[in-house]
Amino acid sequence: PVTEEAPEQPLLPMWLIPSRRPVTRERKQFVDLPEDVTAADLEISVREGYTSIEHVKRYTTAGMGLDQGRLSGVNTLGIVAQFREEPIPAVGTTRFRPVYTPLSLGAVAGRNVGELSDPIRKTPLYEWHQEAGARFENVGQWRRAWYYPQAGESLRAAVNRECLATRTSVGILDYSTLGKIDIRGPDAAELLTRVYTNDWRRLRIGRCRYGLMLGEDGMVMDDGVTVRLGEQHYLMFTSTGGAATVLAWLERWLQTEWTELRVYLTSVSDQWADIALAGPHSRAVLTAVCADIDLSHAAFPFMTLREGTVAGVPARVLRISFSGELSYEINVPSDCARTVWEALMRAGLPFGITPYGTETMHVLRAEKGFIIVGQDTDGSVTPDDVGLAWMLSGRKDFLGKRSLARPDAVRPGRKQLVGLLTPDPSEVLPEGGQIVNDPSVRTPLRTIGHVTSSYYSASLGHSIALAMLERGRSRSGQRVYVTHVDERVRSAVVTSPVFYDPEGARQNV
Repeated sequence: PVTEEAPEQPLLPMWLIPSRRPVTRERKQFVDLPEDVTAADLEISVREGYTSIEHVKRYTTAGMGLDQGRLSGVNTLGIVAQFREEPIPAVGTTRFRPVYTPLSLGAVAGRNVGELSDPIRKTPLYEWHQEAGARFENVGQWRRAWYYPQAGESLRAAVNRECLATRTSVGILDYSTLGKIDIRGPDAAELLTRVYTNDWRRLRIGRCRYGLMLGEDGMVMDDGVTVRLGEQHYLMFTSTGGAATVLAWLERWLQTEWTELRVYLTSVSDQWADIALAGPHSRAVLTAVCADIDLSHAAFPFMTLREGTVAGVPARVLRISFSGELSYEINVPSDCARTVWEALMRAGLPFGITPYGTETMHVLRAEKGFIIVGQDTDGSVTPDDVGLAWMLSGRKDFLGKRSLARPDAVRPGRKQLVGLLTPDPSEVLPEGGQIVNDPSVRTPLRTIGHVTSSYYSASLGHSIALAMLERGRSRSGQRVYVTHVDERVRSAVVTSPVFYDPEGARQNV
């Protein structure tokens, strides 16, 4: 009873039900139900020496669920304070995140809100591109030359000029953003054989090979060319956006699953500049600045590498092509990139050498039906879907192989890579446009595919598009319809995805 001698006491908070038994894992006193965190977990974290509440949170996962601690946060703070014999203000609070704390639209906008909002990576030739009047685009964190407009030129006019110059004479591209991984060790070939779908154990020194990399789910993850530099030495080229992902992927398998492999990986993406010289006159231009490499087709065939000097700079020259033309990719130390680039520009003046940017690069590769991982694929595409089943070795195992046998991966109705041509040669289909059989059907329409890449081809005098289409390869010659957010309906005819030089003769001269 309350008396004058024993007045009513104020209510005190109770974070943990009192008991004569100690806090142990055997007593399930739950604090955070979504994360299954108990009082014993909090006691252990304090006993382990985690004094910061942020460290306690990460040690126990308390407050890391969808509620971001709003159901358990106060109790967690009270219990930790009790164990530490401190007041709650001394413990502090954790940082609350979405969905509890709103996310600003400015944060979503990211790098588009200002120069300093996102790191910018520049190639060794960035200043030259600026001086040449290039327009730039963001490719990941890279600032890449998009196109080089001359006075009064629109984007399409500039790209048409750059494409025609490369197809008829010679073009030059800064390819330095490609990922480059130096691979060394007695088991380097074995690593490549396990992560790529094709076999690498018989690749000779000085030879290049195109490789396709799959995730464990069997879906296309990355692609690129790898060259053998020595008995135990390879150089892998990855896509620009996949450089860090691929390196982490390889390291994961080496460090956690294939610890017996003696392989050492080093990212050298920033150490080497890569200059692509493409077009019928590329051999003549390179010959003018490269005296110690025999550039004839017999001595330097397609998909091989030669080492020598270009403009007096030690270089690795690869005869590979992403344009479908006679092409050389010249790798030189980054510090020497501008010296070599300007020497090539001077040597190419008699041929009207033309620098071209990423937009022209996309048009040239689309004319050849070459895919770009992440644009023509979306994480749900198998090698067969994009016409690369021929790269799947039947004589060895590789990452993702077993997943290719799943029922969904082999079902008949999968989307396949096709080409699309519009009745109007000047009409360019919208990228991302949804493909339907009959646009007259009342919405919602069932889509049967989508446009992945779409450009105007000056070389063909016609717009071209690549698309993923249900049973696409069996629909050749059929008419389909493309819808977009602008509510226009455009028709197109299904064709082969290879629009230009399907025999590949131009890159093998």
